[in-house]
Amino acid sequence: MILHIVQYSATQDNALATCLRYIKPQDTLLLLGDGVNALLLQKWQHALADTQICLLEQDVVARGLQSRLGQYKQLSQAEFVHYTLTHAKVITW
Repeated sequence: MILHIVQYSATQDNALATCLRYIKPQDTLLLLGDGVNALLLQKWQHALADTQICLLEQDVVARGLQSRLGQYKQLSQAEFVHYTLTHAKVITW
């Protein structure tokens, strides 16, 4: 079980696309920073439909996207740290 972290915008970087080539169904994808913006685009909503996704809450709030991304699990900083400890590996793309 791997925690994949993507922090760059999917429109400006290929990190998310590369991550999706390697992610497995049991893995978790954490979007933070500009990475949360990917879920505003239908292309990425469909591509990530079968992926366990969570977002860093402070980045969603900082961008004023709470209502638009409210359906996705959002992690506090403490939960983020917990996730890094409970997954066998952490890969930052």
